[in-house]
Amino acid sequence: MRILVVGAGAIGGYFGGRLLEAGRDVTFLVRGPRAEKLAKTGLVIRSQFGDANLPAPKAVTAEALREPFDLILLSCKAYDLAGAIESVAPAVGPNTAILPLLNGMAHMDALAARFGARSVLGGQCQISTTLDDDGCILHLNNFHLLAFGERDGSPSPRIEAIASALSGARFEARLSKSIMLEMWEKWVIIASVAGITCLMRATVGDIVAANATSLSTSLIDECTAIAAANGFAPRPQAVTLVRTLLTAPGSSFAASMLRDIERGAPIEADHIIGDLLAHGQARQQNYPLLTIANAHLKAYEARRAREHATAAPAR
Repeated sequence: MRILVVGAGAIGGYFGGRLLEAGRDVTFLVRGPRAEKLAKTGLVIRSQFGDANLPAPKAVTAEALREPFDLILLSCKAYDLAGAIESVAPAVGPNTAILPLLNGMAHMDALAARFGARSVLGGQCQISTTLDDDGCILHLNNFHLLAFGERDGSPSPRIEAIASALSGARFEARLSKSIMLEMWEKWVIIASVAGITCLMRATVGDIVAANATSLSTSLIDECTAIAAANGFAPRPQAVTLVRTLLTAPGSSFAASMLRDIERGAPIEADHIIGDLLAHGQARQQNYPLLTIANAHLKAYEARRAREHATAAPAR
């Protein structure tokens, strides 16, 4: 099976690298500077599950992409999705399966509109990774799950072939019969975490210390209600997980979106918070905390856009 991994960053580089390490036929779709870096230093992974040093992995730029692949692993940021769709288009043939690992749901509609619903699998990953200054992938936690499946949960020859290709690498690959529910559950969790830690500009422990856990649990309730109203009520274990996560005294945990805000970076506000709110408002319901959190993030984006426009050199 020929696998194209879109990007060789923290997520795509980790899972693609592990597949390459396991002997799979993996090619990375990257921009020119990253291709040069990979050719020079290779793909490097540092993890408690074992390091990997993969010299000169196969890489291709969008301009040189000419033929279809069997499986495309897509793990870009939501704000880069439109560009990624155009870049990857030459690699999508009539039998290509696209496995997206983005958060939320809006990307599913965008991919289906461009390539057809049948081409798009459900998928989600659970891992914390980052790139260091040298482009090395650092695995920061003790889990590395990639779950995938047909969107309707049905068995199929292609999903079994994909499961076979993804198994045996140094990460947990799980074929799911309820992948859309899992994606909604993850959406509820990350929207709750991002919503409250960004709104409060604080870690979970600081929010608890401020006696504000009721805000956290109320936001969880709003996100859970939206998922349920759309036919994907989170299972009790998912709700317990996020409640435990957001009420832990002394916890230093905060959403990666908060870290992005603190360094003035772009954020996935529309994809994670805004789209979830829109799914709720479409059913004529009010979600006051999620509405405030969304407004807070949109205000940040407006300020960032203004500052970047002011800082841009005149032509």
